[in-house]
Amino acid sequence: MFASVRSATLLGVRGSRVDVEVHAGIGLPGFTVVGQPDEVCRESRDRVRAALMSSGFVWPTRRVTVNLAPTGDRKSGACLDLAIAIGLLASQEIVSVEALGEFAFVAELGLDGSLRPLRGATPLVLALTDRKTIVAPGNFAEARAATPSEVFCAQNLFDVVECLAGRGVWHNEDHDKKSTANSSLKCDDRRREATSVSSNKQIDEVDLADVQGQPVARQALEIAAAGAHHLLLVGPPGAGKTMLAERLVGLLPPLTNDEAIATTMIHSSVHLESPNAGLIRRAPYRAPHHSSSMVSMVGGGTALMRPGEISLASNGVLFLDELGEFAPTVLDALRQPLEQGIVRLARARTSVVMPAKFLLVAATNPCPCGEGSPGVCTCDDTARARYLRRFSGPLLDRFDLRVAVSRPNTDELVSPQRGESTAEVAGRVAAARELAFFRSGCANSALSREQLDNVAPLSRTAEKLLRRELENGRLSGRGYHRVRRVARTVADLDGAPDVVNEEHLSLALMMRVDLASGLRTRELKF
Repeated sequence: MFASVRSATLLGVRGSRVDVEVHAGIGLPGFTVVGQPDEVCRESRDRVRAALMSSGFVWPTRRVTVNLAPTGDRKSGACLDLAIAIGLLASQEIVSVEALGEFAFVAELGLDGSLRPLRGATPLVLALTDRKTIVAPGNFAEARAATPSEVFCAQNLFDVVECLAGRGVWHNEDHDKKSTANSSLKCDDRRREATSVSSNKQIDEVDLADVQGQPVARQALEIAAAGAHHLLLVGPPGAGKTMLAERLVGLLPPLTNDEAIATTMIHSSVHLESPNAGLIRRAPYRAPHHSSSMVSMVGGGTALMRPGEISLASNGVLFLDELGEFAPTVLDALRQPLEQGIVRLARARTSVVMPAKFLLVAATNPCPCGEGSPGVCTCDDTARARYLRRFSGPLLDRFDLRVAVSRPNTDELVSPQRGESTAEVAGRVAAARELAFFRSGCANSALSREQLDNVAPLSRTAEKLLRRELENGRLSGRGYHRVRRVARTVADLDGAPDVVNEEHLSLALMMRVDLASGLRTRELKF
């Protein structure tokens, strides 16, 4: 007998459809899986066999061949377990083959026949929108939120067979929430552990009002959030660079529906979906350690092709603290994703394209000792030059904002007066972003050169100022356009939507401090 069951497997952050073809024929009893399965996928034989017997079904004493089509793609993980089990039962005529036409099955099987949640449920069900998808209870909420098609869940293999035979009722939104919570308990534990290891900080409780002083840096945060401009904070230890960066994500608007689905797909593929197992509505925040490897930062691996930190930060903030301690090769690998918003990973057997549209915020000390000011800095010229060589010119040029941050003075630290709160600044950011999207359909940082001439015309005095900067060699061709984009954002925040004037352009130039010359000046003043 022959049966074909629809399922899906994970490739990077996207699901790929798989037709699980099961043939049980005459011959010596055996079980073979073909179609480029990985080791975990081949081990499904033992999991499915135990699950069938625990559920009261008989393991077929025939020659069983399982083909995972299309055969040219690598199959990984345990997401095909349930489909293989249903295919085996259909080949024995325990399940009607006709009943399988409208369903797809995505779940791992426990040895007791239970349906277990797995990573990547969101992209997997999105690859199966033409079918009703059966998932484990622990994956039901995220799958239901991500796909427009019907999603059902069942506690175990026996319940799935009963429902397919018409003797049971599928669970959907009326499913017992307590049962779902119990089934996903172990999944939640793994989720919390992974979140802790990956430095995905929970910053819901922080507020911009906690920052004492730092008027220039606070304004830079607002500009970065309003225009999606990359930001570099340069200053000595204790100046508050990390404190400022952690508060940037609170200024960003909630994710749109498309952004929420894309972000949830990425996080689901590594089991870092939102705490309530629904769509991620808040911009993510990632802060990898400076010892992170190339693969952990940009993604990849061998067979799994796991997304890296730049993909996990998509539609959110990637914060690189102690930028000078990261390997130069890792930093230079960020240049292409920063420009294109995607990262292309190619391996011998496969290649994938992963999203990498993130807002980069970095913090660094001005020199190895951290002080950078004459009379205090203990670094010689050689040490400063070696430290500076860690930052390639092309990478620094991709920071729209390069801002000096000094330690707050005594009066600012002891003052009881608090600055503006996150909510107040976020309101202005939302208004500026709405204006930019209404005008050009994108954030100001994504404006093309042609769009700049149309939506960011310069006043005569501003044009003269910018020409002078170019003639003096203080701006590159890329820097010229980036300064104009920042000036457009400053004008939006200032309520001047028509022409970018000299005041807006001057502020944009002030927030582009030259790192090489700034290393020798006290407090890195512009």
